[in-house]
Amino acid sequence: MPRFTVHVRDEWLTVPCRDLSCTVQWLGLEALKRYIKNKPDNGGIGSVQETSFYVRRCQGQGLLDADDTLEDTLEDNDFVEIVINGETMSPDLISPHLDGSHFYSKYQEPVEYISMDGKGLTTTDLVNLGKGLYKIKLTADAESKVKQARELVDNIVKDHKVVYGITTGFGKFSQTIIPNNKLIELQENVIRSCSAGVGKPLSPERSRMLLALRINVLAKGYSGISLDTLHQMIEAFNASCLSYVPEKGTVGASGDLAPLSHLALGLMGEGKMWSPKSGWADAKYVLEAHGLKPISLKPKEGLALINGTQMITSLGSEAVERALAIARQADIIAALTLEVLKGTTKAFDSDIHELRPHPGQKEVAFRFRSLLDSDHHPSEIAESHRFCDRVQDAYTLRCCPQVHGVVNDTIAFVKNIIDTEINSATDNPMVFAERGETISGGNFHGEYPAKALDYLAIGVHELAAISERRIERLCNPSLSELPAFLVCEGGLNSGFMIAHCTAASLVSENKVLCHPSSVDSLSTSAATEDHVSMGGWAARKALKVVEHVEQVLSIELLAACQGIEFLRPLRTTTPLEKVYDLVRSVAKPWIRDRFMAPDIEAVHRLLLDQKIWKVAHPYIEKYRMEHIPESRPVSPTAFVLDSPVSPRKRLRNECDH
Repeated sequence: MPRFTVHVRDEWLTVPCRDLSCTVQWLGLEALKRYIKNKPDNGGIGSVQETSFYVRRCQGQGLLDADDTLEDTLEDNDFVEIVINGETMSPDLISPHLDGSHFYSKYQEPVEYISMDGKGLTTTDLVNLGKGLYKIKLTADAESKVKQARELVDNIVKDHKVVYGITTGFGKFSQTIIPNNKLIELQENVIRSCSAGVGKPLSPERSRMLLALRINVLAKGYSGISLDTLHQMIEAFNASCLSYVPEKGTVGASGDLAPLSHLALGLMGEGKMWSPKSGWADAKYVLEAHGLKPISLKPKEGLALINGTQMITSLGSEAVERALAIARQADIIAALTLEVLKGTTKAFDSDIHELRPHPGQKEVAFRFRSLLDSDHHPSEIAESHRFCDRVQDAYTLRCCPQVHGVVNDTIAFVKNIIDTEINSATDNPMVFAERGETISGGNFHGEYPAKALDYLAIGVHELAAISERRIERLCNPSLSELPAFLVCEGGLNSGFMIAHCTAASLVSENKVLCHPSSVDSLSTSAATEDHVSMGGWAARKALKVVEHVEQVLSIELLAACQGIEFLRPLRTTTPLEKVYDLVRSVAKPWIRDRFMAPDIEAVHRLLLDQKIWKVAHPYIEKYRMEHIPESRPVSPTAFVLDSPVSPRKRLRNECDH
């Protein structure tokens, strides 16, 4: 029989419906009848029939017409709220602002699977799991290892052995022995007591990444979780039933206890969860609506769910992937700015960079050559100033390979650490089934990802710092030879004046955010956990730094395309013209002042979707694959002397005299 989950004031009610031709009005009345049934004063409602109310979906808060039929407006197990006129919508159902998340769009249930064994997951895989592109299943080998580890835990309990976290308390209470009839309560209690996070919740995709990563770690088979519980977690992930996880509260050792506890709490049917069908609602109703049962914890399982670095690492994975994307596109944007400012390509000569052969530096210089090579991609703009009297360019143009290059190398270094962390067992104690013992260690300590993500923030920030200086050069007529602030009728119009201020403010914020969080440590748990990583903040601020970098480069890209307008009818190289055309598909030229924020956001979206990279990348790779000889046009920035006379020729000349 179809049924609907209805929220009235502070209660959730299940309302069955035999006849879907009933109206939305009928559903509301039926829910109110059930609401007042057990209230001594009828909940302050005099007459259900005379009560004025409206009905709206919990997900998206769409208002429903009272006269529409349930068959036409709702699906089985849909979540709705009854709002009595004069009262406000429950704050529990008002979507919190999900900061910094750009991945999520209308959810479509995936059909493809990623097989997990705790060994081969990458940052790219994890971000795609967060986007909802895949479901999860375990490999046969992973299931076997999980079973073996669980058998050892069950034997420990059966034999009444004293093992930390299984038959003892936690932290300062590790010396307290827990009787067997209290072991399940022990695990439930640790989840509830550690669910003490604060702040805004993780967005659905970030909560999905967190759950996926915890599943991957448990799949390694060193945590002692039962296969049944792990399968329940996978079922929740595949149904996109995602716990309410506050973003603040972890110190990054012993693992990310607070956020992972909130993750587990929802799976237990407590707290709140989100699903595409329900939006935010009580966890037990969200699970029930998807045909799922709350997890019933067994000995060791509470600790197995919450002891690890998955909050740091999942957010760090997103930061790494977005940093990688913006670093690639920063080279393209800077190349376009160089064209507009009539710079030279001589500084990107491969011979220069072979003398300082850092991989990132060489790759950035190559990308500049592939986009600006005048023999391969003729540029009318470049030809127009080929024989100008400028000797060399400013550092913000000339030193892009050196500055952008080290960012690329930094990202590669951090990605290697995060990829290792993704596939690491970070529990305590570790369950070694093949040795028949459990061992307490410190793999839960988040220092590795914390230090790496602090380094990532410092590295990637430089892309914004140098970009902001290029924006200044574009906007400053004494440096660009373009109209002030890239607009006609300056004074009447202000053009990019305040857009540049926005870029400057973001760079300034980044300077504060780049202060390493991992240099701090505060002793916790009565000095049992006396050194911590503060990796949760390292991950969150790294993401914020990356977002600011994306926004600054969005402004530079808009400014560079606006600069092109003042150089027309001259054209730049083919790949850069393609980039210009893409930008103009979402942001028209700046003829007079208009609302600028939507243009910045539209270009930011292009960068998030990597569309700038996708347009230019084929030209870069074609240049690489065809091994095109490097063009070295004559330029005042290069001083070429006649080749020295060979010793043999000098001797012959002397003999002639």
